Amino acid sequence: MPGRVVVKFRDGASTAQRLAAVASAAPAASISSRPSYADFDVVTIGANADAESVAGALASRDEVEYAQLSYRMRPKFKPNDKYYADQWNLPIIGMESAWDIQPSAGSTITVAVLDTGVAYTNVTLDFRGTAFTVDSDGDIGPPSGAGTRYPALGPVRLSFVAATELGPSTRFVAPHDFIWDDDTPVDMDGHGTHVSGTIGQLTNNASNGTGDTRNGGGTAGVAFNVKIMPVKVISTQWDDIFLSPHVGTDDVVARGIRYAADNGAKVINMSFGENGDSSPVLEAAMRYAVGKGAFMAISAGNEFEDGNPTEIPTSIANRINGAVSVAAIDRARNHAYYSNTGAWVELAAPGGSFRGFDSVGGVLQQTLDFGVVETYLSPPSQFTAPRFDALAYIYYTGTSMAAPHVSGVAAMLMQQGITDPAAVEAALEKFADDLGAPGRDDTFGFGLINARRTLLGLGLAK
Repeated sequence: MPGRVVVKFRDGASTAQRLAAVASAAPAASISSRPSYADFDVVTIGANADAESVAGALASRDEVEYAQLSYRMRPKFKPNDKYYADQWNLPIIGMESAWDIQPSAGSTITVAVLDTGVAYTNVTLDFRGTAFTVDSDGDIGPPSGAGTRYPALGPVRLSFVAATELGPSTRFVAPHDFIWDDDTPVDMDGHGTHVSGTIGQLTNNASNGTGDTRNGGGTAGVAFNVKIMPVKVISTQWDDIFLSPHVGTDDVVARGIRYAADNGAKVINMSFGENGDSSPVLEAAMRYAVGKGAFMAISAGNEFEDGNPTEIPTSIANRINGAVSVAAIDRARNHAYYSNTGAWVELAAPGGSFRGFDSVGGVLQQTLDFGVVETYLSPPSQFTAPRFDALAYIYYTGTSMAAPHVSGVAAMLMQQGITDPAAVEAALEKFADDLGAPGRDDTFGFGLINARRTLLGLGLAK
C-alpha cells in the first residue's frame, strides 16, 4: 500500500516550488489535488519508500511549514485481563497501539525460551532428593559443604502443572531439556515460566473460556499468539538437589542455541548470564543461530551495584548483527538500579524495581508459586518436598524481565515480514525512545523499545 505524507507549504510557495520540493524528497512521489477542508497537501509515495525520511526531507525545506506521516487513527486495544491494570510495563512500550497494528501478535513465529524450563505440561515425574547444604547466598552445596545442612528427601514423585495463562498445549513446539537429557523441560524454579509469560501470555481472555478462567484471564503478554519452544539449559536449586546430569554451563547453553535454531525458532530469548567477556563456544553458537535466521534477545545483567562486571553472553551480542543485549528500566523510565551498563548495551526494556516503588514496581506474570517451591528456604525441621503444581501471579524484577519484551516485539515484527535478524535489530534500535544522553549511551543503548513505532517503521531491508 502506498504511503502518504501530509505537507503544509508556506504561504506564497508557487506550484513549481511545491512540485520541485516533492520531486526532491521522493522522485516517484506525486502530489494530489488539495482535499476539501484542508490547508495542507497530501503527497503519495511508493509502498517501499521510507515515509519518515520523505517527511524529514520535506520538513527541512524553507518553503515547507511542516511535513508529517499520514497516520491511521485506530481505537487502542486494551486487554480485559483481570490484572492488566498492574502491568505498567506493556503500555510504557506502546503495546496497546502495537496490538492494533498487528492483531495476530506473532501467530506464525516460534520463540525459543532458553531458561530454567517452562510450566507447559501436566506431568508426574520421579526424582531422588539427596542431602545438601544451603550457604548464605542461597546456593546449594554437598552435605559436607559450608552452610545449613538439609536432610535427604529420598524418592519423591512430583506433579507438574501447565501454566493456564500459557496454554493451550498446541502452542508449545519441540520442547527439550539439556539439563536432564530428555524432552520434558519442566520448570523447577519459575523463572523460565515468568519469562515466557512476558513473551506470550494469553491476552484479552477474561471471558472467552481460555486460560485462567478463575482469575478472569489474569495477565497479558507481548506477542500473545506466538508458538513457544521450551529449551531448558539452566539448572536451579532443585535440579542440583535431585542430581541432574548437567548444569547450565556455556557448552550446554551453546547446544540449546543450536537446537533452537535447527528446530525452527525465529526468536531466541536468553535471560541469564555470567561474568566474562569471551566464550568462543557461545559466540559460535550465537552466530550460527543468527545465520539460520533467528533473532536473539539477551539480558544485560543485574550487578550494576556489585562492580558492574562485563557478562556473557550479553557482551557477545554487541558483536553480532541480529543479537541484542537488553538493559532494564523501572516504572519511571529511569535506569533500574541493578541493570548493568557498558558499551555493549544496545536496547532497554521494562525490568522493574521495588526500590522507590511499591510491589507494582515489578513485572507481573503468572508463574509457579514460589511459596511451595522454595522449601529449601525453610528451617531444616520444616523442610518438605517441593510442589510444582501450584501457580501464582508474582512480580519479578531484573534484566531477565526486560529481554522478553524485546523478544515479543521482535516476533511481532517478524510476523509483519521483517525476517532478517539484522533488520529486526536495526528496526528496534532505529525506532527506540532515546533515553539518557542523546544518541546511543552505555546505560540505555539506543533507548527504550517502542513497539508502535517499530511496527509502523518502513524502508528497512527484509
